[in-house]
Amino acid sequence: MISGYPVYDICTLSGQQEHDLLADRFGDYLKKHDKLHFPHKHSFYHLVYFTRGSGTHVIDFETYDVKPGQVYFMIPGQVHSWFFEGEIDGYIINFSQAFFTSFLLRPDYLDSLPFFSGNTDDAVIQLNAKTQKAVIALFESVIEESTQHDRYSFDMIRTAMMRLFTLVAREHKKHAEVVTPTYNHTLLANFRKLIEQHYNTLKLPKDYAALLYITPNHLNALCNDILGVSAGEVIRNRIILEAKRMLINPKLTVADIGGRLGFADNSYFTRFFKKQGGLTPDEFRKNFNK
Repeated sequence: MISGYPVYDICTLSGQQEHDLLADRFGDYLKKHDKLHFPHKHSFYHLVYFTRGSGTHVIDFETYDVKPGQVYFMIPGQVHSWFFEGEIDGYIINFSQAFFTSFLLRPDYLDSLPFFSGNTDDAVIQLNAKTQKAVIALFESVIEESTQHDRYSFDMIRTAMMRLFTLVAREHKKHAEVVTPTYNHTLLANFRKLIEQHYNTLKLPKDYAALLYITPNHLNALCNDILGVSAGEVIRNRIILEAKRMLINPKLTVADIGGRLGFADNSYFTRFFKKQGGLTPDEFRKNFNK
């Protein structure tokens, strides 16, 4: 099956059989993988911290300026590309979900962190000077431990990464509205997880409401209350995002993409895409290529 974009796993990037972790200095990483500036996605969690350089980083078609002291978090499945100016350096860690779930009694630990929500606006964080110093020391510790290969090295890496996550989560909390989790917030999180699983087959809020054992009106009300948009809009936005991801690949026809997203009729998919994004799929593809 032709993917809409190159998909990389840790084993492919590291050249080793160990597929749960890859840690490196970013400048060295770029030299080894000089084609990674093209749009691609990962099958793993991915974080990058910049200590030097400038340019832009595009995550799911949202563009961010690269700045020293900035950290990026990405979850599996997101599409990104970067365009750097001058010398660039920092740190990178790629890790699988199993790397933590095998260590913790909380399989939902990563999902509880705000920067691993999949919302790109929560995933790009400018750290203050004090946090930058602590984060750099933790990245150095992870890289050092990744060369040890003794029975304790992975536990040391996990401990350092959890400290890093906690420091950044605290920094994120300072700049974000503090929301006490409620029953509706939990429902919304479950709704989004169900969309990730079924967006190519289930298109209507009533389908997801049935899976959540609530009424469509309740689902729509909580989306409007928390997100400011309807439940239908949340579903449609996810479908459009996946369509854009696949339109990157010129080998996939618009009809192919519509079929994979569950649209039996190509003209219906084209109308749906244009209504949501203001452009036809072909127009979006041409603009992206420019």
